[in-house]
Amino acid sequence: MKSRPRIKVLGSRHCFNHIADSEHFLLSLAPMDTVIALDTGTNKGSHSPAVTISGGMSYGHLCPYLHEQGFALHNLASLPQISVAGACAAATHGSGENNGNLATAVSGLEMVTADGEVINVSRRANPDDFRAMVVGLGCFGAITKLTLDLQPAFPMRQSVYENLPFNNLVDNFDAIQASGYSVSLFTDWQKQKIDQVWIKSLIQGGEDVKEPAPAFFGAKLATRNLHPINGFSAENCTEQMGVPGPWHERLPHFRIGVFPSAGDELQSEYFVPRHHAVEAILAVERLRDEIPPHLLVTEIRAVAADDLWVSPCYKRSSIAIHFTWKQDWKAVKRLLPLIERELAPFFARPHWGKLFTMPASRLKPLYEKLPEFVQLSQRCDPMGKFRNNFLNTYVF
Repeated sequence: MKSRPRIKVLGSRHCFNHIADSEHFLLSLAPMDTVIALDTGTNKGSHSPAVTISGGMSYGHLCPYLHEQGFALHNLASLPQISVAGACAAATHGSGENNGNLATAVSGLEMVTADGEVINVSRRANPDDFRAMVVGLGCFGAITKLTLDLQPAFPMRQSVYENLPFNNLVDNFDAIQASGYSVSLFTDWQKQKIDQVWIKSLIQGGEDVKEPAPAFFGAKLATRNLHPINGFSAENCTEQMGVPGPWHERLPHFRIGVFPSAGDELQSEYFVPRHHAVEAILAVERLRDEIPPHLLVTEIRAVAADDLWVSPCYKRSSIAIHFTWKQDWKAVKRLLPLIERELAPFFARPHWGKLFTMPASRLKPLYEKLPEFVQLSQRCDPMGKFRNNFLNTYVF
């Protein structure tokens, strides 16, 4: 790596724009897929449970191991196949008003920099460098180890409701978002409704598992497992119907080791401040005639605020409005400026790893710590070994 003038380190390749592209060399850390150490928090001097893993490990490999040891992560993304380092570097998130994105579980990093030096940063020892490097967008080096905070393993249940009237969503948004540990709203923006509400709830110790309520703000309890995209088979989705199960088999939407989502798709996502959630949703709904012909599904989720410098949720609790598009970039490219125009009054931040058309002149002011982020990156990588056209345009 040291001898290469330009290089990009790959995660699980679950990006939809050019953030991980290179015209020179690509480096995959996929073979580095092991648990290095598990600190159960019972050793002398330990503060809380934590696990240290190598830089190529995926959530799909890590989570079953943690569960067997009696531990859990606080949050997971829709897909368990993604790599931990890559997901954290791009601020990938799950759902839940009190749940930060996946990177907020990180407490320490080991990284190989452009000149081959191995450095370690941690939340406690190097707080400023740490807050820049955890969601580092691949700018600082190759992440070879991560340490993640853990909590005791917990059981969950997942219930799905169909056809929530849009007016009921607007009038009861706060209560709907507070109805579970993790809540996802799926819509195709047609017929003035939310097609599906996925509620992932904790099962407290000793709690009798009762049947889910038959109705939810005007929506009806589903009578079969559903896929988020109407018409798709639910065989690859995590168990629903209120059936109890372990955290890592309920927090994702898709099961470990299966083909996720639609596969042949494009994705975009925008984060708006939580207090603007209803206004932002209504703004997108105004495009109900333009969006549906090119859409597979939209998912709306809440994410807690964090202090990571270029995280889309930096210093603000957010609602993420996600679009899974049909594979037609020409049509999507025409639509995205319309969506970005509607969301502009709410200072929407696009997902770093997904498609957007917002110019750098609009994106950069959305991140108050971006100048410091750039300065630190230039000190760690003065020759720009880890940069590419995307990063040069939107960051540097």
